[in-house]
Amino acid sequence: MDELFECDAIALAAKIKQGEITPEEMLKASLARAERLNGTLNAVVHVQQEKAIELIGKTAADAPLYGVPTLLKDLGAEAKDFPSHNGSRLYRDTVYTYDASIYTRMRQAGLIPFARANSPELGIGPTSEAGVYGEPTRNPWNTGHTSGGSSGGSASAVAAGIVPIAHGSDGGGSVRIPASSCGLVGFKPTRARLPDGPGVGEGWAGMAIDGFLTRSVRDTALMLDLCSGADLGAPYWAPPLTSSFMKALENPPKVLRIAVLETDFMGNPVHPECVEATRKTAKMLSGLGHDVKVWETTVAKNVREMILAWTKIVAAGTLLSVRAKKPIDTLTADDVDGVTYGAVQLGKEVSGADYLESINIVHAFGRRMAAVLQDFDVLLSPTLAEPPAPIGRFKPVNTDFMDYRNGPNGVFAYSPYTAVFNASGQPALSLPLHWAPGDLPVGVHFAARFGEDEMLMGLARQIEMAMPWQDKQIELIRRLH
Repeated sequence: MDELFECDAIALAAKIKQGEITPEEMLKASLARAERLNGTLNAVVHVQQEKAIELIGKTAADAPLYGVPTLLKDLGAEAKDFPSHNGSRLYRDTVYTYDASIYTRMRQAGLIPFARANSPELGIGPTSEAGVYGEPTRNPWNTGHTSGGSSGGSASAVAAGIVPIAHGSDGGGSVRIPASSCGLVGFKPTRARLPDGPGVGEGWAGMAIDGFLTRSVRDTALMLDLCSGADLGAPYWAPPLTSSFMKALENPPKVLRIAVLETDFMGNPVHPECVEATRKTAKMLSGLGHDVKVWETTVAKNVREMILAWTKIVAAGTLLSVRAKKPIDTLTADDVDGVTYGAVQLGKEVSGADYLESINIVHAFGRRMAAVLQDFDVLLSPTLAEPPAPIGRFKPVNTDFMDYRNGPNGVFAYSPYTAVFNASGQPALSLPLHWAPGDLPVGVHFAARFGEDEMLMGLARQIEMAMPWQDKQIELIRRLH
């Protein structure tokens, strides 16, 4: 049985279809593993065992991932069968009257959700330490460190082998940050590639998008194929794929012009282990025949303007979410985590004109980044400016939201790369290509032009073959058997 936890989702689905194990047996095993590890990791909440058993009977046996257990992030992916806290005491045990399109498509893929995975309150942090859960979510590689955020529970569970794949979402790096932190694959597709409805038309002015935490490129490719496409009434669509993400795995990219960024976008130095990861990857790509050159940032001023606008948009979005549960003029600091309270206070200062100005700045930034990527095909950088942060460093107690996000020791200094591509809408991914001392994963980040998702996926597969990481992942899973 233990070896089944080492499978990616595609391999596990094959074993289920071959009769090596039934979906019910696999669900029971995953539940047992979750129960055993969750006291340490605090990654899984809202377990719905009976509902999951019921879902197996409602799932088509010929679905691509029939019987594979999974988790839903405890934020978004609204589902009638799965209550949610949304990381917040205000939203504790929220029951939905509808199913989100992303959930419906995950179910059509054959996945069997059995619980939700921890998230920071309303998704506004790079670590999963929301007060509603009592304890922080920990990194299974090194439990003194964060698993990332906001999809930190999903990443912790996938890395620990509880499930091979889990739902996440990404509004400023919330799939890629935990992927980097936990040694996983995290792909943020082009804006609107995945559905947002029916609850909302877009998240954070179009900067937020759903996604998945996986251990293999092929699992990510398959899930994106099964879930991509606008849902009914979507306000805009992504450029159509030329073929599919799975087909892209079979077609390694032509010689690519790859620009390498070894500082952050402001020109500041980053942790030596992150530089080492980037240089090692650049050397490998050069060896594969790609045209690899160091790039010196030309967008520092644009990034500064964008990140301030991003912060105002997220503050306004947070105020909206809080207001849905409690009148803002009666909100106290005891109702929400400190960071959320601070975001609401900033949101109160953002006028309608300020909000529209912020959106204009973000859209102008997207055009600037589109122009920048005319000079090369892929931008290579670290995913984070340092290895995974110790637990508590980003504990959500700072009520100055602008400082929490953009201060000298804030989130943007820690994660200076990811939000750039939420703002631009361009596809980006993190791959697990390096481990720092202390067994701390260090992700490497790749970004491409708007709509070039398939090219980026093909490159990811080429890298996975050249610098395979599965043995390292399995080492951790076996350690936790």
